[in-house]
Amino acid sequence: MTHCEGGPEQFILRASMTHEPWIAPAEVNGAVRLSLGIIVRNEEEAIGPMLESLFRQTLFTELNKRGWLCEIICVANGCTDRTVEIAQSIFAEKTASHPFANSFTCRVESLARPGKLHAWNQYVHRLSAREAECLFLADGDILIYHLTTLWNMYLALEHNETATAVTYQPLKDIAFKRRNTWRERISLATSRITQSHPAQLTGQLYCIRSAVARNIYLPRDLMACEDGFIKALVCTYFLTRPQAFERVVRAPDASHVFQAYVGLMEIVRNQKRQMIGQTIVHILVDGYLKGLRLEERLNLAETLQDKDRFEPDWLRALIHAHIAKIRHFWQLFPGALSFRLARLDAIRGWRKFVHFPAAALGFVISLLSCWLAYRFLKEGFQMYWPDTKSFRLQEFKPDALAKDVCELTMR
Repeated sequence: MTHCEGGPEQFILRASMTHEPWIAPAEVNGAVRLSLGIIVRNEEEAIGPMLESLFRQTLFTELNKRGWLCEIICVANGCTDRTVEIAQSIFAEKTASHPFANSFTCRVESLARPGKLHAWNQYVHRLSAREAECLFLADGDILIYHLTTLWNMYLALEHNETATAVTYQPLKDIAFKRRNTWRERISLATSRITQSHPAQLTGQLYCIRSAVARNIYLPRDLMACEDGFIKALVCTYFLTRPQAFERVVRAPDASHVFQAYVGLMEIVRNQKRQMIGQTIVHILVDGYLKGLRLEERLNLAETLQDKDRFEPDWLRALIHAHIAKIRHFWQLFPGALSFRLARLDAIRGWRKFVHFPAAALGFVISLLSCWLAYRFLKEGFQMYWPDTKSFRLQEFKPDALAKDVCELTMR
């Protein structure tokens, strides 16, 4: 058991919130300092390039210097393609040929049940080494851009006692094009508006203190926006303190590349999913969780896991009650339609006028997506997860990734 970091001394955070004990792999001889979980489902095209970008990281050089050990766990959930085989092959090759192979262990954990949230819970509470100081969570369909990304993320956490989670600079693949279409320019401008908001925790890759992560359990029916849920808990110390954005910090010279949505229907489907997720986060964070006793919030993972175990439909009931209570689709959550314009206000000077078209178009898309999300939730609960394959990232060559991030983000 671990005492709450900075919390009331009479309460404790349990080190593990599941009833399944973690069993260390036989090949691990020393203590694991860092743990990296890669969550992937049916990404046989993307997992190879992603792992290649991972093993080029200076993290392994730094670990070797210090005699530290890192574990890498590819958590494949419900895969029906060759993702597992490809990951296992690359792990075997890197274990044999990587110059700093003594600084890491790697393995694939294949889960029969699909779902990112289930895979996250399994990695955090059962698969990752208990002694790991911090956990990295990554999607299997990104490319890690800066060679110093992972090490700088770790340093940002190590050098800042206030920080609980570390983020970085996400880069859309279209930012690397010499000339962008008008749709791509709007997409890039939308990203700059989003990143103007403080403490933007990106679910595609982040680092979090293990003791804090293990007091988080993602409810089965959360569906989406788990990064927003995690950020809300991290910045308020499990809803026991005022919001403090400084608990999420950004690491310098740290970034990743991901495939952007540029097609209208791609954008609408993704925004519909975001609206659904943000609605559920609102129901949990602004409503249900605040009504829990202090001890239940400070032991939140155990509380939520017990709810899922003994009352499987508890969150669905809350969602149904919320939808029945609101009268209009734009009332799904506070600021459902205005948050893009509110973020535009954070941009200063002439750039606000430059980004106004993107904010205006974003408002229209938010309007449509909010209506679709409302109709979806009102018609009855079911899982919604649009296909998000990242085929274009195969075109990237790691040695060619040399553009300056400032140049890319200013475009």
